Amino acid sequence: MSTLEAKVPDLLLQQVQELAHKQKVSVDQVVSSALAAQVSAHSTRESAASRARRVHWPKVDEILARVPDVPPPPGDEV
Repeated sequence: MSTLEAKVPDLLLQQVQELAHKQKVSVDQVVSSALAAQVSAHSTRESAASRARRVHWPKVDEILARVPDVPPPPGDEV
């Protein structure tokens, strides 16, 4: 495991310490979890953007055109 040194605003550090205390974990665990979540979210956005670039929109329109234009059955209304 590696060590990371970062400068954070005092208020943020205080909030992280309070959260760690409430969750009964270390500040390191809170920070590691937050970093992992941020990296995961970024990867997910990148993956979604990559997939969106590969979409063949005319085919999507063709598929959606097959959906009947009828009201939903009773109980399925939004």
